[in-house]
Amino acid sequence: MLFVTVFFQMLALLLLIGAGWIIAKKGMMDEHTNGQMSGLLANVFNPLLIVSSAANSVGLISTADMKTVGLIAAGMFAVFIVLGMVLSPFFEHDRDQRKLFQLMFVFSNLGFVGIPVVTSVAGPEYVVYVTEFILIYTILLYTYGVGLLCGKLSLSSLKEMLNPGTVCSVAALGIIIWGIQLPDFLKAAVTCLGNVTSPMALIVIGFTLAHADLRRVFGQPRLYVFALLKLLVLPLLLLPFLRMAARELPLISVCMVMFGMPVGNVPMMLGMQKGMDVSTGSAAIILTTVFCVLTIPVLMAVAAG
Repeated sequence: MLFVTVFFQMLALLLLIGAGWIIAKKGMMDEHTNGQMSGLLANVFNPLLIVSSAANSVGLISTADMKTVGLIAAGMFAVFIVLGMVLSPFFEHDRDQRKLFQLMFVFSNLGFVGIPVVTSVAGPEYVVYVTEFILIYTILLYTYGVGLLCGKLSLSSLKEMLNPGTVCSVAALGIIIWGIQLPDFLKAAVTCLGNVTSPMALIVIGFTLAHADLRRVFGQPRLYVFALLKLLVLPLLLLPFLRMAARELPLISVCMVMFGMPVGNVPMMLGMQKGMDVSTGSAAIILTTVFCVLTIPVLMAVAAG
């Protein structure tokens, strides 16, 4: 029964992606508009959703649970980094492309996809847990991620860690830890703006899908194996350890969603900056995003069992 419930929740999200696809095909959005929307999501709506989640969760989320999720998030990234090193040679022999696969194992779409899914599956008050995953993600991106592709760190890359998402994530943690109550008018405004995140993020994904080479996306057998590993096998292997660390089902559900998220676009952005061919990675983003509509309900059903 839970599988069916979550499946239809995910199907609703897929319909929003479909709306983005139709909007793109009808010429109602272009690359410029899509870029502006992505910028608004990354710098305004997504960060405000994190703050509003914290503001609406004061008194509902314990600091003990926050510490638990922080440890789980750190453990997840550590495992994915090691597995990326071990498994990437099975998918790609070229050295640069192998590095991209390593990054694809580690850096998932925790924001644009993770936040709408957590909101749908667990509830908006649990988005605050995603904050801890995003913080560790950001630190690793500009240290491990940049170091892997470029061979060294730079001061400019470290400065990139200071962005609206990071600032709002730290603010959200402060709101929960110290029980800060925002004024009602401010909480209402922040919540209203944050609620823009889910539909807009899914429409942006639909736009990307509309401009993809579908034969390349769905015509590479190795990507199906990669998607199965990333979206289903690895999260299920981590589930026993998750149950030892956490006992409450909502907390377990949020962490399982984070474990099973599709590939994010950050590895491709880093690869493009280095002049690499990122077409395979772009195909992996779309394929794993579509497939998570099926795999997330499976993960939720097994986690609840």
